[in-house]
Amino acid sequence: MTLDTLQFAHRFDSVSGSAIREIFKLIAKPGMISFAGGNPAKSALPDELCAQVAKEVLQRDGKAILQYGATEGYAPLLESLHAYAEDALGCPIDTVLPVTGSTQAMDLLCKALIDPGDVILVENPTFLGNMQCMKLYQAKLVPVESDENGILIDKLEEAIIKHHPKLLYTIPTFQNPTGKTLAADRRAPIAELAAKYGVVVAEDDPYRDLRYAGTPLPSIKSYDRDGWVVFLGSFSKIISPGLRVGFMAGDSRILRKCTVGKQSTDVHTSNLTQAIVDQFLRRDLLPEHIRSICASYKEQLDAMLEELASFPEGTTYTKPEGGLFIWVELPEHLNALDMLQTCVARGVAYVPGTHFFAEGGHHNTLRLNFSNSTVEQIHQGMAVIRDVIAEASK
Repeated sequence: MTLDTLQFAHRFDSVSGSAIREIFKLIAKPGMISFAGGNPAKSALPDELCAQVAKEVLQRDGKAILQYGATEGYAPLLESLHAYAEDALGCPIDTVLPVTGSTQAMDLLCKALIDPGDVILVENPTFLGNMQCMKLYQAKLVPVESDENGILIDKLEEAIIKHHPKLLYTIPTFQNPTGKTLAADRRAPIAELAAKYGVVVAEDDPYRDLRYAGTPLPSIKSYDRDGWVVFLGSFSKIISPGLRVGFMAGDSRILRKCTVGKQSTDVHTSNLTQAIVDQFLRRDLLPEHIRSICASYKEQLDAMLEELASFPEGTTYTKPEGGLFIWVELPEHLNALDMLQTCVARGVAYVPGTHFFAEGGHHNTLRLNFSNSTVEQIHQGMAVIRDVIAEASK
């Protein structure tokens, strides 16, 4: 019998893999200007400092670090992380769980909460990587409409009443893919609706520290009185994505289930990378590092916005105060998916926006990342995209 007869699990029936990862295969050639990923700039990765810290922690506590660790987390990090999380969230928290990137946090939440057919409400559009996770748990994804200030609260309540969701997934600050930020006066109502109807909120906030203008807003979790909001944090964008360290903060009853689920996934997040992050927090290394990378990212953001101002008539785009992404809507007759191959052939890549919608469509949209390109590359690459759009408009 040949392997052609193998029947894979039905959970994969509607999942084909990450569109971004597939695009990465197209853009691997040297010289490609990529606005496709969400990678930090190479200059933002503190390699020398991480090497120094890693050496120090191994010399000080190497036997424990190189041994198996507790699923609940590396003890020194738990101490520093709890204080960091309470400061970030602006409220006391019950439990904090270190995870292998906040992507694992979403996987563990789905593992703990979602049965096949359960409804998850998502922003429209939303982060495609976590949509893939939800689909693997065979959830039904229902999009909730937003405006320039994030989720529309009346539409959210309508969707809750109609669909009886188990979970709401939201990225409230510098959202991926749009760069939008949920308005201050919509944050408490989300926590209130969660408690009223019994819906767990996954507040995914990996970009909150990458603010270049405006005033920081309180977390949704800070308005949570009954434990329905779980905050997902990450050090990928502010220290290193390669360390794979994030965290969950929330009610101990939910996080206990996630901890049990994590035991069979990876036993525990790497002790060494947890120890490195602990030192960043314990030695207060993050504030200056974040200030440094934000100054550079603002220049890159401004360069991309400058280029977008000269795009063809009918083009609209977000003007985020932080984060890593700009969302572009082209005139209705244009198809960003079709134009991608032409742009790649000319040495420039982006992610077509259709991949970020739970129900597809919206082919005239695209997501642009500015953090992983120099200002010079941004001007050069955006000129290519502008020319391809002009040609497609004829």
